[in-house]
Amino acid sequence: MEQGLQRLLATALKAISAACSEQELDQVRIKFLGRKGELTRILRAMKDIAPEERPQVGLIANKVREQIGAELTRRLQEIQQHQRSEQLKKEKLDITLPGAFVTLGHKHPLSIVIEDIVDIFFRMGFDVYEGPEVEYDYYNFEALNIPKHHPARDMQDSFYLTEEILLRTHTSPFQVRIMEQLAPKLPIRVVCPGRCYRRDPADATHSPMFYQIEVLVVDQNVSFANLKHTLLEFACEMFGPERKVRLRPGFFPFTEPSAEVDISCFVCEGSGCGLCKGTGWLEILGSGMVHPKVLAAGGYDPAEVSGFAAGMGPDRIAMLKYGIDDIRLFYENDLRFLHQF
Repeated sequence: MEQGLQRLLATALKAISAACSEQELDQVRIKFLGRKGELTRILRAMKDIAPEERPQVGLIANKVREQIGAELTRRLQEIQQHQRSEQLKKEKLDITLPGAFVTLGHKHPLSIVIEDIVDIFFRMGFDVYEGPEVEYDYYNFEALNIPKHHPARDMQDSFYLTEEILLRTHTSPFQVRIMEQLAPKLPIRVVCPGRCYRRDPADATHSPMFYQIEVLVVDQNVSFANLKHTLLEFACEMFGPERKVRLRPGFFPFTEPSAEVDISCFVCEGSGCGLCKGTGWLEILGSGMVHPKVLAAGGYDPAEVSGFAAGMGPDRIAMLKYGIDDIRLFYENDLRFLHQF
């Protein structure tokens, strides 16, 4: 039996040395040291030898088991080290090669303009709020002095979700919401940027989704002169200190009186060009004194307070500022266009 154990050891060491992978090595372990392996088979025959010889045979068998186990561990480490070396060769990195060019992200031109506009009003003492894009018909129309069947509703063809809920067509619903929220606090000086939605076909100057920024001031003794001065300060900050402002009579149901606001053309300086269509002026926003009915809907007494509001389209301002002639470029996500900003 001792000779059989020595032959088993020699055969096992040879098999271990020939194993080239962890799987092959595991098969060798099972063959010689497994529960049904060669060593177990030999040890089962110990019952047939003389009792006085069993301790000696057992000692030899334990040494054989230990030697085979130690050799299995050593060979496993060799195989793993070889595998790591081969993997490192495949993953070798030449640090002398030039690095790959990484394209940096850019802010969207609309984001740039919206942040600039909000920052200008913030520095003038305005707070920034946001309103819901899914709005009640009451806030979007009725509280703004636009009752049902009012002709102004036809100018704002809307996306209705139910009879009383729609996607807001402008940011003006924010006027009544913020007054309800802050009443009777004075003064109110707030600005609200956000997305709006109308059923307009997409073309060079229209989009079914667009941006607006609403400006609202409510206080005692607010006059039309305050409105004009605020818009002049905004125009000079946004388009340059040499800009002039012109207010033309306009109509919005939620302001009275109302005015369309133009700035002097920054390309031709008023002499007339293709951008201003020869007029020397560029329209940038609509404005007016807050209608008494809107003040009342917001919880303020029109006999005690007054206010002004203005609504501007960052899309329009961005087109003027950057010389863009098609609003669809803002929403097509063409990286060639966006990388210019």
